[in-house]
Amino acid sequence: MSQQTLIAPSILAADFADLAGEIARVPGADWLHIDVMDNHFVPNLSFGLPVAEAVRRRTDTFTDVHLMIEDPERWAPEYAAFGNVTFHLEAVADVDAAVALAATLRAAGTRAGISVKPGTAVEPLLDHLADFDLVLVMSVEPGFGGQSFMPEVLEKVRALRTRIDAEGLDTLIEIDGGIGVETAAGSAAAGVDVYVAGSSVFGKDDPEAQVTAIRAAAVAAVQS
Repeated sequence: MSQQTLIAPSILAADFADLAGEIARVPGADWLHIDVMDNHFVPNLSFGLPVAEAVRRRTDTFTDVHLMIEDPERWAPEYAAFGNVTFHLEAVADVDAAVALAATLRAAGTRAGISVKPGTAVEPLLDHLADFDLVLVMSVEPGFGGQSFMPEVLEKVRALRTRIDAEGLDTLIEIDGGIGVETAAGSAAAGVDVYVAGSSVFGKDDPEAQVTAIRAAAVAAVQS
């Protein structure tokens, strides 16, 4: 599969008092990104399955769940009704455990993603990319919105893109953290498919215009 350009606004940066209204402000979004934090794996608490389910019921947009939680083997299968469920490599014992959980999620009817923090190498995953539908490269430390983009993580994106293209895989590369118009072009040039954008979308007066602008910057970089 050739490189794609999918914009996934993160509701972590939306107004929690009016999530349905906030979702309606980004009708052009390709995906909707849902960050679940447990105050254990990351030092913050967002929401869990009941709120995520309420969001899913109010949108026809593809739902992309990012589990920043401990013990994903226990909790991740409960999110199988969502379009994609991503868990962290750092939250399981090893790559074999990650592959096994991905297989469980796929069998339950959802796509399975694996995420790595900025300090975690992607090399252990390179021989197992066919076992995942998505690899999420964190470009900030997970747990808080509004952080600055870490450009050094683009080396991971390049390594993933090279292997995915060489093997003709459908695995998508997603990036999350500090993504906006200014950082989309470099991310696209490195090989990103899915752009998670929180504050740069919902923190603006016209979130839909930001979705359009981020997409345009990424597409221009891919085509150049």
